Amino acid sequence: MTFPKEFLWGGAVAANQCEGAYTQDGKGLSVQDLMPYGVKGPMSQQPESYNLKLQGIEFYYRFKEDLKRLSEMNISVFRFSIAWSRIFPNGNDKFPNELGLQLYDNLINECLKYGIEPLITLSHYELPLYLAKQFDGWSSRKLIDFFTSYAQTVFERYGD
Repeated sequence: MTFPKEFLWGGAVAANQCEGAYTQDGKGLSVQDLMPYGVKGPMSQQPESYNLKLQGIEFYYRFKEDLKRLSEMNISVFRFSIAWSRIFPNGNDKFPNELGLQLYDNLINECLKYGIEPLITLSHYELPLYLAKQFDGWSSRKLIDFFTSYAQTVFERYGD
C-alpha cells in the first residue's frame, strides 16, 4: 500500500498549548491563561505558575528551530492556530496588534522557507478573557461581530 503522491504529511499545534509568551508583544489574556486544568477544573482568578500553557513549549521563541526539524522529517504541511488574543488583545479592539501579527508573518515565512505549506486554524478555544468576562463568552451574539473582525483580519493578511 502506498500513499497518493499528493498526500500531505504534516504536523499541528494549537497556539494556547505551545506558544507560551502569554504576555509578550501586547498579547491579551485568553480564557486558557486562567484554565490550568482545561475544562476539567475551575478557572483561576489570574494566571498561575502551575498553568503549563503559559510557557507551553516556548514555540513563540523556538519556532524557527522547530520548523527546521519538521523540514528534516519531510513534513509538507504545518497546521497552527492564530491566537485571537495575540491579534486583538481584548477581542474587540478597533485595530489589530501588529506585533502579534508579526509573529505569524514570521512563522509563515519560515514555513515557506522550508517548503512547508502553512495551514491556519483560526481560534482553538482560546477566547480573549475580556470577551468572556464582559459578554459572558459565546452566550452573547455580540461575539459574532468580534469574531468576524478577527477572521477578516486573518483572511486579508494570510488569505493566499
